[in-house]
Amino acid sequence: MARDTSDDTPITSVAELAARLEDGNKPRERWRIGTEHEKVGFRKFTHAPVAYEGQGGIRQLLEGMAGLLGWEPILDRGRPIGLVDPTHGGAISLEPGGQFELSGAPLVHLHETACELHAHMAQVYEIADPLKIGFLGLGASPVWTLDQTPVMPKSRYAIMSNYMPRVGTRGRDMMFRTATVQVNLDFASEADMVKKMRVSIALQPLATALFANSPYMDGKPTGRLSERSEIWRDTDNARAGMVPFVFEEGFGFERYVQWALDVPMYFVKRDDTYNPATHVTFRQYMNGALKTELPGVVPNIGDWDNHLGTLFPEVRLKRFLEMRGADSGSTEHILALPAFWVGLLYDDVALDEAWQVVKDWTTDERQDLRDAVPTQALKATIAGRSLLDIARDVLEISRRGLVRRAYRNAQGEDEAVYLAPLDRIVERGKTEAEVLLETFGGDIDKLWAACDMATTLR
Repeated sequence: MARDTSDDTPITSVAELAARLEDGNKPRERWRIGTEHEKVGFRKFTHAPVAYEGQGGIRQLLEGMAGLLGWEPILDRGRPIGLVDPTHGGAISLEPGGQFELSGAPLVHLHETACELHAHMAQVYEIADPLKIGFLGLGASPVWTLDQTPVMPKSRYAIMSNYMPRVGTRGRDMMFRTATVQVNLDFASEADMVKKMRVSIALQPLATALFANSPYMDGKPTGRLSERSEIWRDTDNARAGMVPFVFEEGFGFERYVQWALDVPMYFVKRDDTYNPATHVTFRQYMNGALKTELPGVVPNIGDWDNHLGTLFPEVRLKRFLEMRGADSGSTEHILALPAFWVGLLYDDVALDEAWQVVKDWTTDERQDLRDAVPTQALKATIAGRSLLDIARDVLEISRRGLVRRAYRNAQGEDEAVYLAPLDRIVERGKTEAEVLLETFGGDIDKLWAACDMATTLR
């Protein structure tokens, strides 16, 4: 979940909002990789969820991490809800159900990402082991009901939780019971952003299929391979989905702004207070809709940045692009996600080749694919081809892109080494979710040890 920001600069025109996105343009030498990943905590011996307060709770985990790292606490009404690295820009935050998230620092290459991930996991377990906390490398909490899932004391989450049932049937499941891995990537210009966004929107269902890893919920198989992805199909369709306007002629920063302006807000934050604003869109807010409710409050850039962070399309545009389609998993799968997208989007030849794969797909075909992948994963089809077949081609495009980047680690390996888990999935033609179902069926008791990230740390 994006951290809330503060910027008191008043908004005087819609053009300023498009310019705000355009400020994200960066020359290639300044492109960075920011990886975010969530993990579901559990009690090692009882498999119970981990509450915020109490002995061995999430609060103690955060406080222990603060002492270990020296990072600054993020507070909500005096309670720690995250940590921020004041030197390098990374952060630790809590998702609504206690999912523990690292928002990684902006890094140059994937070998740095690997070092960051392994260091983070070692640090987390240094504090978590004495507290008897483990972490699941899955895309969804497999057992606990919503009532059994703890609630983190973040003010914005209370607003969201109350609003979700009004706009979909699965919003609270999304908030409290799912976990994802994302990568944030840069663009050089508006034209570069448009091309990258079109390719990544079209291929996001492929990423969902390759990383499908959430076949269980409520203590049993759901009949789907990515329940996390299925949940997003009925969370809040006004702010989520495949955003087909991205493929329309003339799409750019201003068009995205026009869409975002007409999405209902969640809140207006002033100082430490979150004022609910779910009954108005940002456009209405700019036109004075909250003047009587919030006297003296003027729409500002901080409000806009926070609003952009509450939009949930499959690829989210801020001053960078966020790839949002994948289930969380083991450490090697967490590394595979940024590798997949960096290989495709950070090499011009690869980006052109990826566009050739998707350019003739229609809006309906893309949506049908998105609707099919939670259940069918790599068996889903588009334009007469299976995703498994497409995955072979796209992985090779990504691999060549990573090789051309020519960043090598101490062992002389280029970044393509991080695609190995995806190569195995394509070779066997089965997702991680299918392997779990074949291995354990409905025997959830065996799932904890197999999916504990400590056992898959490498």
